[in-house]
Amino acid sequence: MSDDMYSVEQVAELLDLHVRTVRGYIRAGRLRAVRIGKQYRIARADLDALTGRPTPPTTAPSAEVSSIVTLDGVDRATADRLGTLVLAGVNTHHDPAHPVRVQTVHDEERHRMKIVILGDVPATADLLRLLDAVLGGEGGLLAEEDGRG
Repeated sequence: MSDDMYSVEQVAELLDLHVRTVRGYIRAGRLRAVRIGKQYRIARADLDALTGRPTPPTTAPSAEVSSIVTLDGVDRATADRLGTLVLAGVNTHHDPAHPVRVQTVHDEERHRMKIVILGDVPATADLLRLLDAVLGGEGGLLAEEDGRG
């Protein structure tokens, strides 16, 4: 048996409790356990959660950014082009360790587009820079529609 998994009897001994008390904790949902055959096994992390002992983090700390970009004055054709461009930008620089999720929504009645971006800080920043480059300036994608160009 792995050092990270305990039987009900081992947990009872470690916590100086009766075996019935530990089983009661499991049935009540206070202690998570996995049933293997006719016996319960308790993971070290679940035992630590019950006793209040901090468990060491299993992964390195990370940050995730959620951004919503709202664009006004966008017709359906422009929204389709922009959505394709954004998804291509995300898929071109795909890093499985740091996925970026993007969803685009176009409201035809209001001529408004929203781009929702969820991802790590560098990837989100890259995507926002791409959007800025495509949308901004005289040659920008929206310049044609709003008369800036």
